Amino acid sequence: MRWTTGSRGSINDMRGASGGGRGMIPLGIGGVIVVALLSMFTGVDFFDILGGGGSTQPTAVGTSGTVTGSPTEEKMVDMVDAVATDVQQTWTQALGGRYQQTKVTLFRDAIQSGCGYAGAVSGPFYCPRDRQVYLDLSFFDELQRRFGASGDFAQAYVLAHEFGHHVQAVTGTESSVREAQQANPSNVNALSVRLELQADCYAGVWGHEAAKPGRAARGQVELDPGDLEEALRAAAAIGDDRLQKLGSGRVMPEKFTHGSSEQRQTWFKRGFDSGDPRQCDTFGSSGTR
Repeated sequence: MRWTTGSRGSINDMRGASGGGRGMIPLGIGGVIVVALLSMFTGVDFFDILGGGGSTQPTAVGTSGTVTGSPTEEKMVDMVDAVATDVQQTWTQALGGRYQQTKVTLFRDAIQSGCGYAGAVSGPFYCPRDRQVYLDLSFFDELQRRFGASGDFAQAYVLAHEFGHHVQAVTGTESSVREAQQANPSNVNALSVRLELQADCYAGVWGHEAAKPGRAARGQVELDPGDLEEALRAAAAIGDDRLQKLGSGRVMPEKFTHGSSEQRQTWFKRGFDSGDPRQCDTFGSSGTR
């Protein structure tokens, strides 16, 4: 993936801020991975305890003072900024005045978000209350080391997925789904899966734009051969079925919150192939197939 270093205008760098506070936030992509690891290494089925990944109380301790990142980390910050800027340009073009700009808040160890206290267990997540994407960069290392999902476009897919949740917030989809979940608690997980798969499809819509030739010469993100496969491997690596099997040794579809590996790949690819957000209707007749 080719990209150009920018001004970091899409970054809110809180890596040196304290993460004190209490409260709970929903599990993001990284949270589901951490729950799988906890189950795998302790023998306790944390998916059952958490009801499939609804919410949990992070326990990581925040840092304080100024944090100076390594050259490798600072390059990663620039990559996150480039992707965030590019993704938002795509959605500005698609939605026009309906789209509202946001930022990626980077933190280290822990942070107090608008949705509550977030620690290492939270992973990358989107908070609809303050409409920001949150990311601890250490997640990318976990994604590669533990789950074999390497490559910068695998990382970009995760970011684009979280921005997909922002699109859902500004278009009203997120609030409608939350209301439906409150009205019918027995349908919470099924609706969560549809929300997550739509965010995967929206990530693919951006990937469609990033795959167009000549973008790098204009200072935009441009994919290289093999990048699509990186994203598909990442989508497969963080499917609920794979993570549940790693964590507890069994697959429980009724506890899915993000979708199976096959579903995540399918919906990302649908967005990538079409480049059309209208093809991302996971709530319509096509369902989550």
